[in-house]
Amino acid sequence: MSEHNASRQPRWLLPAAAIGGLMLVILYALGILGGPDKVEPGVSPGPGQTLPAGAKTFKVGAQAAVNTLAWQGRVRSRTVANLSPKLSARVLEVNVRPGDSVKQGDVLARLDDRELRAAHEAATAALAAAQARAAQATADEKRAAALYDKQAATQQDYDAALAQAKAARALVGQAAGAARQAQVLLGDNSLRAPFDGVISERLKEPGDMAMPSETVVTLYQAQALRFEAAIASQCAASVSRGMTATVRLDALAPTLSAQVDEIAPDIDPHTHTRLLKLSLPAAAGVRHGQFGWLELSCQAERQALLIPLGAVLQYGQLQAVKVVEDGRLHTRHIRTGKRYGDQIEVLSGLRDGETLLADGGLAL
Repeated sequence: MSEHNASRQPRWLLPAAAIGGLMLVILYALGILGGPDKVEPGVSPGPGQTLPAGAKTFKVGAQAAVNTLAWQGRVRSRTVANLSPKLSARVLEVNVRPGDSVKQGDVLARLDDRELRAAHEAATAALAAAQARAAQATADEKRAAALYDKQAATQQDYDAALAQAKAARALVGQAAGAARQAQVLLGDNSLRAPFDGVISERLKEPGDMAMPSETVVTLYQAQALRFEAAIASQCAASVSRGMTATVRLDALAPTLSAQVDEIAPDIDPHTHTRLLKLSLPAAAGVRHGQFGWLELSCQAERQALLIPLGAVLQYGQLQAVKVVEDGRLHTRHIRTGKRYGDQIEVLSGLRDGETLLADGGLAL
């Protein structure tokens, strides 16, 4: 009888008991159930650290900051040569690799010249034949002139010999031009450096087919370098030729002072930008193809909280500073913005007039 009653207990009783227990746990965690004492939400500063002896501090204050914008660009040489053949040919050898320095006239690549050599030989043979015919026609002209002087030949015979000699000499000139052209094409099948420079790219390998519109190697002059960047058209309106701007290269720690050399007259309809080209000073480590940033002040100055970079502590992706309060140090997380030389802008986390430890690393 007892087993029959146990089997008739409602099935919802066990889930209901579990849900009720879960609700009690949640109410206890929220503080609704439990003791009468509650902790109000808020921030309770810790005891902090002792200010190191001799530590330098400073007060945070709003400063006038130039609203500088940065535009990505690339270092390029003033003189760049993309070497390609005049006729389609197979590449036999490429004698250079990127980074190699070459002299003017050095052979950079050789192409298959069998067809051009055969054409040159045919043109040379045609020239020799034309010269032989011209020599024969000239001799006939002289004999006709002698006979005409002795009244042994008619005017018609003399004019015919003279015309044949002129035609033969014209054919010699035509054949000579074809031979020179074949010679030039044969020489162009060896790609030579047009100036002293550095190899930038090697785009073909032995066995590849080279076309007239396809570059085999790229050569540039390493001495005259410029920085090219596309900036917003409204910012370009305040830029003029000869003005100085700051260029920051990813591969170099110090910034470079560059001079605006060219300003593109047209505005890109898709990006609404204009291309600027700036002359770079001679500096060690600057290479063709390097990426960097062009910094320009296109807007009016504004007030910002600036602090030294040395005062900022890095905790992974988080940033913090050491705030001095009552002679003790307290860690304060901040959010930073633009960098201005050896200073950085603080967007949130600090107030004007607060005192900070100048070198946050002293407190570690």
